[in-house]
Amino acid sequence: MTQVTYADAGVDIAEGAAAVDAIKDAVHSTYRPEVIGDIGGFGGLFSAAAMKDMEDPILISGTDGVGTKLKVAQLLDKHDTVGIDLVAMCVNDILACGAEPLFFLDYVAIGKLRREHVAKVVGGIADGCRQAGCALVGGEMAEHPGVMDPDDYDLSGFCVGVVDRPKMIGPDNVKKDDVVVGLRSSGFHSNGYSLVRKVMVEGKTAEDLAATPECLEGKTVGEALLEPTRIYVKPVLSCLRELPGAVHALAHITGGGMTENLNRALPKHLDALVDPASWEVPAITQMAVEAAGLTDEEALKTFNMGIGMALIVDPAQVDVVIDQLKSQGEDPCVIGSIVEGTGEVAYPEK
Repeated sequence: MTQVTYADAGVDIAEGAAAVDAIKDAVHSTYRPEVIGDIGGFGGLFSAAAMKDMEDPILISGTDGVGTKLKVAQLLDKHDTVGIDLVAMCVNDILACGAEPLFFLDYVAIGKLRREHVAKVVGGIADGCRQAGCALVGGEMAEHPGVMDPDDYDLSGFCVGVVDRPKMIGPDNVKKDDVVVGLRSSGFHSNGYSLVRKVMVEGKTAEDLAATPECLEGKTVGEALLEPTRIYVKPVLSCLRELPGAVHALAHITGGGMTENLNRALPKHLDALVDPASWEVPAITQMAVEAAGLTDEEALKTFNMGIGMALIVDPAQVDVVIDQLKSQGEDPCVIGSIVEGTGEVAYPEK
């Protein structure tokens, strides 16, 4: 009987082990003092001793992926930034409760495992974890021959954070006349790429994506499309810690845009009146809106349109919140206010 090995079936165990070795330094660079042990075990270990100092520690978890933005990365053969997107989509979500991200795990499914390729992807994940201040404590690399094309891959991530219950923020804290402060996005982040690819990538040549329109200020179209999602953890946590009570709620502006995300931070009896003219739409986003022929209404519930995180702030503390955010390198702007309503996002009539 002819022997058929795992390698004959398309799974290279040796290459998998080499890939783990290739990512060790990147993983170690994310470790916090609470991390116990090393990668390679059956589970990631993280000490919760510091939580004993909290009145009522609440663990908050989040999970997400990068979505079809990965297809753009594969088309352009650039894989060192999508890991940042993966972390950002998870940590920005749990930040909306006021939580500090503690640790992160990833799952990489790939058609044909190559250590150099995986090292770039995981290097991006490690970069995102450093930006967020959380530890990459584990993950999984799975080779899927016969299910995925050799150059195809998908990413998913999972993070856990903590917040002391008395310091949690959310819709219950929001009041009439609160002010909405926006933090600028770096572009599409990781949302809307099925539409982006349809109107800006499909049918385009490599030369088209290497073009540098004047509005992109030296970036190619491809580079602008792959600009990673911004991670807001450190500047926002600085506000929550330095200015307790100033920020009443947060909204991570992801798929569904401002219209279908800011409302998640509102109680049922209040609206957010947002003025889209109060901030500048990124050039790459405007290019996609025009290419798709979107109305303003459709654009605002498809893309983030230039605002990646919205803070609902006590009106008496808006100036100090903005100053604190600026001290952390942000460029915040007032984009709206909280008014009587039914828990929706509204825009001024033209």
